[in-house]
Amino acid sequence: MAALTTPAPGSSRREPAARGRLRIADRVYARIAARAAREALAEVWQGRAEQGSPPVVSVSVPGSTVTVRVAVELPFPADLAALARAVRDRIATQVLGLTGTRVGEVVVVVEKLVPRGGA
Repeated sequence: MAALTTPAPGSSRREPAARGRLRIADRVYARIAARAAREALAEVWQGRAEQGSPPVVSVSVPGSTVTVRVAVELPFPADLAALARAVRDRIATQVLGLTGTRVGEVVVVVEKLVPRGGA
């Protein structure tokens, strides 16, 4: 009996990429990006009465990369550039890690600054 991983002589086994194609829906990328943005900001919102609205994400898939636009609310005062960078990096890492799709660009739009103590 031959091992399952060894193809029989003369068989026509093809590489996985040659067997078909995987298409990931845009909403899947959007859900991954939204979750990654929430995770990136979770620590900075801890202990604050006002939490900010959930991120709003839109994606486009031009070719073999994905472009993500995420609108977030950030606490103020805070290092806004560092928070935006953390969101961008977390989204790129999560999308690539979970889907294998390279992220060409992540645009972080700060929709609102939420001061300590409420809006």
